[in-house]
Amino acid sequence: MATAAPAKTEYEAIIGLETHCQLSTQTKIFSYSSTAFGATPNTNIDPICLGLPGVLPVLNQKVLEYAVKAGLALNCTIAKYSKFDRKQYFYPDLPKNYQISQYDLPIAEHGWLEIELSDKDGKAKRKKIGITRLHMEEDAGKLVHGGSDRLSGSTFSLVDYNRAGVPLIEIVSEPDLRSGEEAAEYAQELRRIVRYLGVSDGNMQEGSLRCDVNISVRPVGQKEFGVKVEIKNMNSFSAIQKAIDYEIERQIEAIEAGEPIFQETRLWEEGAQRTVSMRSKEGSSDYRYFPEPDLPPIEVSADRLSEWTGELPELPAQKRDRYESELGLSSYDARVITDDSSVATFFEATLAAGGTAKLAANWIMGDIAAYLNAEKVKITEIALTPEALAELIQLIEAKTISSKIAKDLLPELLTKGGSPKTLVESKGLTQISDPETLNAMIAEVLAAHPKELEQYRKGKTKLKGFFVGQMMKKTGGRADPKLTNQLLAKQLDG
Repeated sequence: MATAAPAKTEYEAIIGLETHCQLSTQTKIFSYSSTAFGATPNTNIDPICLGLPGVLPVLNQKVLEYAVKAGLALNCTIAKYSKFDRKQYFYPDLPKNYQISQYDLPIAEHGWLEIELSDKDGKAKRKKIGITRLHMEEDAGKLVHGGSDRLSGSTFSLVDYNRAGVPLIEIVSEPDLRSGEEAAEYAQELRRIVRYLGVSDGNMQEGSLRCDVNISVRPVGQKEFGVKVEIKNMNSFSAIQKAIDYEIERQIEAIEAGEPIFQETRLWEEGAQRTVSMRSKEGSSDYRYFPEPDLPPIEVSADRLSEWTGELPELPAQKRDRYESELGLSSYDARVITDDSSVATFFEATLAAGGTAKLAANWIMGDIAAYLNAEKVKITEIALTPEALAELIQLIEAKTISSKIAKDLLPELLTKGGSPKTLVESKGLTQISDPETLNAMIAEVLAAHPKELEQYRKGKTKLKGFFVGQMMKKTGGRADPKLTNQLLAKQLDG
């Protein structure tokens, strides 16, 4: 009697993200130098960010405000009392040989954000991801390796200290994520939030948002975590998802083969689509933290906290809920419209000017979005105003023009602006909706194509589309499509 094969072990991934978010202040966290991206190397520097002898750091108050607002938006508890610490490590791009950060008393703790994914049936499902902490710190400089994009293989290295001292908030999630898809959505929602707040541009290509992933796998049902591996060097949301999915498979294969998994830092190689070992992972004791002696403790008063809380905008999740419940938009439409705060602002201004929600959403997500992508411009940079879009929608709803005419007018409105109503009148594009006029024109079209008419009446009914096209050609697209179809059907079958 054959014995049954042993059941295959199922594994689950345990994933947490550490996200460094560069704050959009004009000057650095402890000094007066500019934070502008793209400057000539080593020009946005000063004695404080270089750690020269005899200088003292002074906290940029805007950094504290932005950190607190980010903490509030992530449902964190804001510390009434926190402090800065020195994190010791030695690397050429760290001029002081220590980083001013926060360790045991961060500015914000114990928060959460909610992500939204689609299940197998396409229905939205939501999941809360815990936020362990949010703290302030200064960025390090940047090494540029000659002959290779990493230290290994390079022939020389250059250091640019422009980024040294740029203000960061580090947001550490709980290990609540279970897949690359969840992690990518978490990172995207985090970026939406900081952009809505105006505290960061969240530009991953410029390093304004950098995510490090901590990941381990374990058999389903096991309480103990597996060996944790950190992945760095991911500059897009798709890279985050791909790197995690790759690493899950790598770790499962290693466990199945009886090979050890080491606690280490790995890099994501985009070209090879794989993770590679970089170094063994340091523990917190390796950094020899101690309180920063040159900065006083931070106290956030109740009045200041109340003031900053009152300045928070409506956040993406709140907008999505409102668009669905009050405006009747689908979950998908609400997500697309709220992804960019400037697009949401344009959409709401269109509604305020008299446009209907569904049509406004369709135009913004369709033809307008296509133009923005093709021209690589933002919605704030086009000539079309929300008021003009609302007017265009009203012309369609009043059957003054057809949707086709509106699409024909859009390129000019996007590039030159102006009033759609004035444009329609000047071009003589008013929709033809008079039945008598349309019937007369249909009769002319049928008379001009006796062969096609005979074929239609012998059963080749697909030719109806041909006659519709002829009507649109004859009227320059001005014929009311619905009414034309109805009247044409009567004459064709009469």
